[in-house]
Amino acid sequence: MMDLKTIKGIGIKGEERLNKLGIYDVNDLLTYFPSRYDVLKRSDLNNIDTLDKVVIDGKIESVPLVLRFNKGLNKMNFRLVTKDRMIGVSIFNRAFMKTHLTIGTNVIVIGKYDKDKNILTASDIRLGSLSNETKIEAIYHLTNGLSNKNLSNYINLGLMMYGKELPDYIPLYLQEKYHFINKRITLNIVHNPTDMEKLKLMIKRLKYEELFVFMAKVYYLNEKNRKDSGLTRNIKESEITSFYEILPFSLTDDQKKVIHEIVEDMNSSKVMNRLLQGDVGSGKTIVSFAAMYFNKLAGYQSALMAPTEILATQHYNNIQKLFKDKVKARLLIGSLTKKEKKEIVEELSSGKIDIVIGTHALIQEDVTYCNLGLVITDEQHRFGVNQRANLKNKGITPDVLYMSATPIPRTFALTIYGDMDISTIKEMPKGRLPVKTIVKKDDEIKDVLNLMYEELQKKHQIYVIAPLIEGDSDINEQKSVSNLQDKMNVAFGMKYHIGILHGKMANSLKDEIMLKFKNSEIDILISTTVIEVGVDVPNASMIVIFDANKFGLSTLHQLRGRVGRGNIQSTCILISKEETERLKILEKTVDGFEIAEEDFKLRGSGDLFGTRQSGEIMFKIANLKEDYRILLAAKEDATEFWKKKDEELTPLKESIVKLIDTN
Repeated sequence: MMDLKTIKGIGIKGEERLNKLGIYDVNDLLTYFPSRYDVLKRSDLNNIDTLDKVVIDGKIESVPLVLRFNKGLNKMNFRLVTKDRMIGVSIFNRAFMKTHLTIGTNVIVIGKYDKDKNILTASDIRLGSLSNETKIEAIYHLTNGLSNKNLSNYINLGLMMYGKELPDYIPLYLQEKYHFINKRITLNIVHNPTDMEKLKLMIKRLKYEELFVFMAKVYYLNEKNRKDSGLTRNIKESEITSFYEILPFSLTDDQKKVIHEIVEDMNSSKVMNRLLQGDVGSGKTIVSFAAMYFNKLAGYQSALMAPTEILATQHYNNIQKLFKDKVKARLLIGSLTKKEKKEIVEELSSGKIDIVIGTHALIQEDVTYCNLGLVITDEQHRFGVNQRANLKNKGITPDVLYMSATPIPRTFALTIYGDMDISTIKEMPKGRLPVKTIVKKDDEIKDVLNLMYEELQKKHQIYVIAPLIEGDSDINEQKSVSNLQDKMNVAFGMKYHIGILHGKMANSLKDEIMLKFKNSEIDILISTTVIEVGVDVPNASMIVIFDANKFGLSTLHQLRGRVGRGNIQSTCILISKEETERLKILEKTVDGFEIAEEDFKLRGSGDLFGTRQSGEIMFKIANLKEDYRILLAAKEDATEFWKKKDEELTPLKESIVKLIDTN
């Protein structure tokens, strides 16, 4: 796509600032949509009360006078002629605008008007005037050094230079069906709106295009996967039964059903592309162990990629305990020595290893496999598409199993994961005690501290979750990791060990702290939401979440799943100043799928998919909850599009395939 620097005014610094916004070429620039629109409507000064907020426009009648005070404060005064009167305007700390506010300049002024003094104290001044009584202004999310006016100018210059070259991914027959106008005009209206109704139609057209492309990709990948001929195995029922017999516990009916679905895929000639979703603690991991065991019996290698070293190590230790000498498993992680890595890489390429478990180390260039037949990614939303593809490409046509502990409403899963088969575990293992959830108000902190003390006396451990690392105000400071650490030290520091964990720490330090907590060397772990999904700390019996109202229900449910990993009764305490009614849903149910449905109704898809990474659900303008009907129409149209044999559609189909390949 066209280089940004071909647009007048975008130099090296401008390009760097745009890059920070995710804008790397002209296409990115022209599809960088406003975050909101300000509608400025001229006020009638004859029909307002004193100190009402008003919007007026007029010409500057006097040279602005700047008064300067101590500590760098300043006040600028000037006279403004409107349609029917002259008024005085005052604005604080805008002295830098003086050079632009010359006599005769048209301005729009927003602020509070004092009728008696005939003075408007402005909060904002913008160059220009209000035509037709109303002006719609596009407002963009910006980075330091880039103004709204700068960005708007870049976009409009880009539209003039390259608007006709923009790719339009909606086939002509669908443009006619929905009465869509061409993309260049659409983008011009979205960036420079003059009419709200027309703007809404243009936004709907862009949302449709984005969702149509997404569903076209999903359909294409699904069909491609079905056509790929995979490895065939002959896993017998007796082998499944023998696997059940080596387990020290009984599987649930859901786990057995999913194992049979996976075996059916592995025995067929098509490549398995399956998503295994299940609630926290539902037993997805043992299902993945079963798949790797059967894959080994069929003579193939398996690779399980986890997002962190501590989770990979946990899986490795569990496999060693379960299979003992029945399989040859190795752990490949970044912290190994060069000698250890070299040894494992050699054993993998020679076929001596049946199962390898690791992190990103599994997809490094020097890692080769002898006969990779099964690829499993744990907590698959933590890996970008390219990372997962890199691992899959280590084999010829390996089966692929993705695991996720984020329950997704079924209708949504069928749409956004349309290129995968979906297996679901809803039934929880027998004997597991459900986590008790309690909602507390901020002023009930003493009760919370007493409950924490009771758990600590039983030699149990506690997670404390803060909404942020450091406070950026007096209010937020009280709920930051650092401030909660001070408070916990005052309450428990004399007797108990307190640790902290947050995203700004190096990965090695995070792993070290998590390991100390796992080994009971830390009694209270104060953390942001970075605490690892899936890490078992059976002795952790309580999680206390501050400002719980700031999190979605699905996130809170995930955090709640950090406790209740052993056989002791565990408790989740949600502390909130407000919105306690919404949080009470978590007091009533521990069903992650039910919670996901509620969360979707309340918040939309943001919380459900907020952690998904590159190449997935990264919509620029569409919103999966608000635009669900558009999504369904786009899905139906995308299916019809691929099935059409019309040769005129070939270039567009090739463009979409190219998009898939580059993502």
